[in-house]
Amino acid sequence: MIQTSENTYLQLCQHVMKEGKDRSDRTGVGTRSLFGHQMRFDLTEGFPLLTTKKVPFKLIVSELLWFLKGDTNIRYLLQHNNNIWNEWAFKNWTESESYDGPDMKDFGRRSQSDEAFNKLYQEQMKIFKEKILSDDQFSEDFGHLGDVYGKQWRHWQTQQGDTIDQINQVIYDIKNNPDSRRLIVTAWNPEDIPSMALPPCHTLFQFYVQDGKLSCQLYQRSGDLFLGIPFNIASYALLTHLIAHECDLEVGEFIHTLGDAHIYHNHFHQVEEQLSRNVKTLPQLELNKNVDSLFDFELEDIKLIGYEPHPAIKAPVAV
Repeated sequence: MIQTSENTYLQLCQHVMKEGKDRSDRTGVGTRSLFGHQMRFDLTEGFPLLTTKKVPFKLIVSELLWFLKGDTNIRYLLQHNNNIWNEWAFKNWTESESYDGPDMKDFGRRSQSDEAFNKLYQEQMKIFKEKILSDDQFSEDFGHLGDVYGKQWRHWQTQQGDTIDQINQVIYDIKNNPDSRRLIVTAWNPEDIPSMALPPCHTLFQFYVQDGKLSCQLYQRSGDLFLGIPFNIASYALLTHLIAHECDLEVGEFIHTLGDAHIYHNHFHQVEEQLSRNVKTLPQLELNKNVDSLFDFELEDIKLIGYEPHPAIKAPVAV
């Protein structure tokens, strides 16, 4: 059975490949890009995790739980075998005065064509990960990513020196004033941008309650269509489910609004392979109903049922 949710994403990939414009970018890899696009996902159809390639759901769950804890250090992620933020912290280490290993610049461009470089990179990354997990001071010095999502969501710093817990506040507002047009969480804090490993790509999201259903709209300033966007879709769909669960609501839609929607030049082959595959039935999400607060959920409380995707397709991360 073909699901319209995944087709929405695939159609955007195809549109960017055919109609997008080639542009330079800060990574040096280059992208094909379009500006301004919106996708809508009916969460009652099934959980919108891609089936045309395997997307590791546990990584999505552990990353979201990491955000919700207000954590900004990759140690928690590594403890759960989640490596999706490694490159930014690793770059901070390899570009610091403390690093005395081989030059690791331009990984995104060199890794696919330079086997010797790729081997060196993997060796240094292994050392880095082991030190993050075992050395408290090293983890403190190089594991933090700055004031990224978790900090902004849970500990937004005010000029008066206080902090705002945006997630707690939006849950309270959904429960007590569901018709509000101010059910908003933002990660874009201009004052903190210089201290972030990566300025927030998913910058602001808003909730909307109607007929007992919770919907969420995300504005994402920049979207890596092949690697990043599948994670973002699933992560915000999961967040919508978790907040709906706590607020005793059903789920409605996830609406994904994109600014710069792009495909990296070194992902073209992978995108074409994915577009050649047929769409399968979406899985279903199962939450532990005995957990009341979204802050109490652990990995084992969140499960997917019936996820049978095509094999994964590997591609380098542009840093």
